[in-house]
Amino acid sequence: MAWKFATTRTVLVAGLLATAAAPVLADVKAGVDAWSEGDYARAVAEWQEPAAAGDADALFNLAQAYRLGRGVPADAARARQLYEEAARRGHVRAADNYGLMLFQAGEQEKAMPLIRAAAERGDPRAEYVLGLSHFNADYAPRDWVRAYALMTLAQAQGLPQAQEALVQMDQYIPMVQRQQAQSLARQIEADAAQQRSTELAAAELGTSPANAAQPRNAVVTTPAASPAPAPVPPPAPAPAPAPAPAPVPAAVSVAASAPARAAPAPARAAAPAATAKPAGRWRVQLGAFGVAGNADRLWKRLSGNPALAGTRKVLISGGRITRLLATGFPSKTAAQQACKRLEAQGQACLPMGEG
Repeated sequence: MAWKFATTRTVLVAGLLATAAAPVLADVKAGVDAWSEGDYARAVAEWQEPAAAGDADALFNLAQAYRLGRGVPADAARARQLYEEAARRGHVRAADNYGLMLFQAGEQEKAMPLIRAAAERGDPRAEYVLGLSHFNADYAPRDWVRAYALMTLAQAQGLPQAQEALVQMDQYIPMVQRQQAQSLARQIEADAAQQRSTELAAAELGTSPANAAQPRNAVVTTPAASPAPAPVPPPAPAPAPAPAPAPVPAAVSVAASAPARAAPAPARAAAPAATAKPAGRWRVQLGAFGVAGNADRLWKRLSGNPALAGTRKVLISGGRITRLLATGFPSKTAAQQACKRLEAQGQACLPMGEG
């Protein structure tokens, strides 16, 4: 029997929805203020009239209330109906949640266009679902490079289960394709940023559907439970896609910009560390981070590892990503051996040429 990632199915989509549980500020500011104060019943009452008149923000806020069961009894069917109506009126976040609810309800074919659109805008929940779909050839063509790229981006935005999925993917996706995925991830991220910028500019000029980018809406923070990772059985190995032209190597994994499950501390080797400082300029890449401070924290944890003895930290910034490298290996073989030791401890590592 062919195994697949369980998370491509509907079991975890409900958890993904919980990561976007905050109503937005529309013309119904009194309702938003009430919500912020914990008076959910009054917030719902304030939103009823503008929602009935077709205000997309009010519809979205009511959908959130029904899905969370705050101010009204929890009613997933009513929430879905309100999300759908708000989405028809151009509310992007409503469309994102509506797509995930469709997927959860088993209507994957109907959901996938919405999920793809959300992933193109950089929504981490949609990147996660679409990444698994590409990995399993489930509702999307098999494409392990794109799958790994999307999962890397979801992890970089702090989606907890993305890290779990990457660990599983590492067992099946060849290193060369993981390297290609990092190059593709940078392109996807740049395209998403450009799309958001275009939507924002269009909304400010009044040339896009209402709330296309929500430039005038402030998010009201509402505590939401982080989705718990589900067991992820490995997929059946499948023929890998044909390699793309060799990309510029980048990080194998991207650290989350929000708290994620900490990696186990590297085990110390029984043998004493070498004392001689490598004279070469070969490097290994240990990660790429949306938050630069995460690179410093990882180096602090790894700097005493015998595999990195005699090396020094190098940080390379590009766009919103900061890459962490260790440099000072005398040869390619030495860098490869260091990576092999680190990977055995669960630490991502990528040998790189002289710098």
